[in-house]
Parts: sequence; structure tokens; C-alpha cells
Amino acid sequence: MTQTLEISDDLMDRLESHCEEDESPEELIEELVSVYETEGTFLQEGYSE
Repeated sequence: MTQTLEISDDLMDRLESHCEEDESPEELIEELVSVYETEGTFLQEGYSE
């Protein structure tokens, strides 16, 4: 089942700025969700336990 999310133009700009070459914002979101599901958290740059 496919769901549609509406996001602001500002958030779309931010997502696009993080996309690699030839990567869509949708693909970036899929990757982020996959990392979160695998790791249980997002890593923060400069953060260590």
C-alpha cells in the first residue's frame, strides 16, 4: 500500500541538497528509513557514546 506525504517546499529543498547525484528525494527518504530501522537511531556527526 502506497501512502502520500505532503512536505513543505523548504523541507523539499533541504532533502534535495542532501541527495547524491541522480538520487531522488524519495530514494533518500527510503535510505534514511532503512538506516533508522536497522540501527534504531540516526547518527549525529561529532557524536560518540
